Amino acid sequence: MLMPEPDREVIARKRDLVDRLRAIVPGEGVIVDEEELRAYETDGLTAYRQLPLIVVLPETTQQVSDVLKLAQAEGVKVVPRGAGTSLSGGALPLADGILLGLGKFNRILEVDFDNRCAVVQPGVTNLGITKAVEHAGFYYAPDPSSQIACSIGGNVAENSGGVHCLKYGLTTNNLLGLEAVLIDGTVIRIGGKHLESETYDLLGLLTGSEGLLAVVTEVTVRLLKKPETARALLLGFETSEAAGDAVAGIIAAGVIPAGIEMMDKPAIHAAEDFVHAGYPRDVEALLIVELDGPAAEVEHLIRTVQGICEAKGATYVRASESEEERLAFWAGRKAAFPAVGRISPDYYCMDGTIPRRQLPIVLQRMRELSSHYGLRVANVFHAGDGNLHPLILYDANTPGELEKAEDFGSDILKLCVEVGGVLTGEHGVGVEKRDLMGTMFDEVDLKTQQRVKCAFDPQHLLNPGKVFPQLHRCAELGRMHIHKGKMPFPDLPRF
Repeated sequence: MLMPEPDREVIARKRDLVDRLRAIVPGEGVIVDEEELRAYETDGLTAYRQLPLIVVLPETTQQVSDVLKLAQAEGVKVVPRGAGTSLSGGALPLADGILLGLGKFNRILEVDFDNRCAVVQPGVTNLGITKAVEHAGFYYAPDPSSQIACSIGGNVAENSGGVHCLKYGLTTNNLLGLEAVLIDGTVIRIGGKHLESETYDLLGLLTGSEGLLAVVTEVTVRLLKKPETARALLLGFETSEAAGDAVAGIIAAGVIPAGIEMMDKPAIHAAEDFVHAGYPRDVEALLIVELDGPAAEVEHLIRTVQGICEAKGATYVRASESEEERLAFWAGRKAAFPAVGRISPDYYCMDGTIPRRQLPIVLQRMRELSSHYGLRVANVFHAGDGNLHPLILYDANTPGELEKAEDFGSDILKLCVEVGGVLTGEHGVGVEKRDLMGTMFDEVDLKTQQRVKCAFDPQHLLNPGKVFPQLHRCAELGRMHIHKGKMPFPDLPRF
């Protein structure tokens, strides 16, 4: 995966940059020792590694502003980084860039139960928000499997999802406001505790922008009241196709569960060996369906979903009878990624989204691709919203296997687009899917997106090398076509 060619002139000025950065962030806030830089050389996509030029760990918004001002003045690239759990290489450092770590922004600034929101710094963990408010019966809905470690700022950058996003939405549906710093050091505030903005949806624009537009320094999130009742169903099927049909049947019946998750046999066995959640071992596919709300409604929905799934061929049905049992069902699913790590030296976690009705077809095609490449695959995904997470198992020490895993993953993502889906549901594009953007967008689409980048960061200093397969200069994108010496729309005033 090729990254922008390092600027040797910037690297030559490293000592001067370090001195100036230490004047902004004193003490241990600037890291240059090679061994200490190793901690930042990769993110969750560990196949790619690169030592950053310098790591800076600011503690205040003013320090972030001053660092970005310096970077712009000196033409130095900046890679924002949260907890480093990105699975698309979104936080991969640059050899000639500053890695700006937001780990010290780890305080919950305000909890406002009356307005059902919390104001937090971007380094607060996703699960940390729920832990801070659960005593009052509230929680933060988006819950990626990495919620114990991933930070809320990274969730904003990637528009992260989770097992309950089918009903309660992605990160973007649970944000109310942001404080962010632009590349020139300007601090902006978007939104707040109120529900809607009266202007352009800049909050939506920054959410999922993968660190290319601004550095988030404060987040206002929506809090939800914990449902009166929540119960989960375990549903086993003889084929993955039957499980996929059951998912489509549940949604077609007008039932919107809090979450529908699916695991295939390799993932079921790995999770059960790791967590002992009580999963059946004699099924090819397992659905976890959670229903929540008033007790009477949940009881009705449990019977409805059970009936739909039995009609679709479910051979195993078990409903949670206690909160402990419900949490045990989810414990296996949330531990599936580390569990699969116990059965393979390495795995490559993919992320694509498809229309639900295409689940059976895509699962069949993935089995064919697995046979073609000679690599096993374990499927764990958010079946309710069609967000796939195939785990391609390989051994990086075996020559050629990483390349085969990448090609396998590329074919899966192309398949997602082919059946009407998209390249990413929540992990982002980063470097992993960057060179596949052309399969989903044409040149006009990509250039239009890059014009947004130019409006925020005309020098392309924030997280370059990510998302766009070919980055055009802003002057190129802003060129105006002159025909026979005349500008278009000559009657419009020019500024």
